[in-house]
Amino acid sequence: MKIAILSRNTRLYSTQRLVEVARERGHVVRVLDPLRCYVRIAPGDVAIRYKGKPLRDIDAVIPRIGTNSTFYGTAVLRQLEMMGVYTPNPSDAVLRARDKLRALQILSAQGLDMPVTVFGDNPDDTSDVLAMLGDPPHVIKLNEGSQGTGVVLAEKRSASQSVIEAFRGLYANFIVQEFIGEANGSDLRCFVVGNKVVAAMQRDASPGEFRANLHRGATAVAATLSTEERQISVRAAKALGLGIAGVDLLRSKRGPLILEVNASPGLEGIEAATGVDVSAHIIRHLEQNAKK
Repeated sequence: MKIAILSRNTRLYSTQRLVEVARERGHVVRVLDPLRCYVRIAPGDVAIRYKGKPLRDIDAVIPRIGTNSTFYGTAVLRQLEMMGVYTPNPSDAVLRARDKLRALQILSAQGLDMPVTVFGDNPDDTSDVLAMLGDPPHVIKLNEGSQGTGVVLAEKRSASQSVIEAFRGLYANFIVQEFIGEANGSDLRCFVVGNKVVAAMQRDASPGEFRANLHRGATAVAATLSTEERQISVRAAKALGLGIAGVDLLRSKRGPLILEVNASPGLEGIEAATGVDVSAHIIRHLEQNAKK
C-alpha cells in the first residue's frame, strides 16, 4: 500500500513513528509538506502536484495538520479525497474538531456531556453571558488554540470580564466554560482508532498550573478507563467523523465530561506513558479500510 502523511515536519516523533511502522509492515510511505502541494480544480479533472511532480496512486493519507495550516492543509486533504484516496480523518471532520465551538455544539446535540459553555460577541451582553454560565472560576479559551495556548483561568467575575475584553480587543474568537474543580488539574487523553480506545493516559498538571498539557510540564501515566469513558470517547470521535482522535475527558461529580477532541493527536506522550504501540494500531486501521 502507498501511504502519504501530511506533515510539515519530518522530524516530529509522531511522523517518524508512523513512517517507521508503516515501512516495517511493508508499505511505501512518503511524507508531504501540505504547503508544498498545489492543486488543479476542474470538472472531471482534479489533480495535485508536489514540488513539481504529480501525486498519483496514493492509497491512503494520514493528515497531521497543525493549527497554523488548517485552511490550506484541509484543502489539500480534500483534493486527495476527491481523487479517491482513503483517509481516516476527512477534511470536514478535521475542520469540525479544530473549531472548538462547532465541535461542542455537535457533541451536545448527540447528548454527550461537557463543561457548561457560553459564547457571545457583543460587549453589552458580557454580564448576561457570564450569568448564563454561573459563578466563577471560569475558563476562557481561544476557539482554535492548541496545547493549552490561549486558555486562561479567571478566579473572579471581574477577571473574566477583563480577559474577555482583552480577547475581544484582539478580535479573537473564544468560548467561556465552567471550571471543574474536582478534576484537580488532571484529565484523560483517550486515543481512539476506529471503533475502540487503543490507549489512555492520565495527565496531571504541574504545581500551580491548571492545564494538564504535556507541553506545559504535565506528567502522564497509563490510565484505566471505565466502560462509560470508553464509550463516550468512541461516540465523540464518531460524532465528528474522525477515525483517529485524541479525546480529552475530565472526571467530574456528574460523570465524564468531554473537554476537547483532537484530530491530530500526538503519539509520543501516550506511547511513552502506556507502552502501547499506537502507531501500529493506526497503520492496521489503514490496512483494513483503504482500497487496495
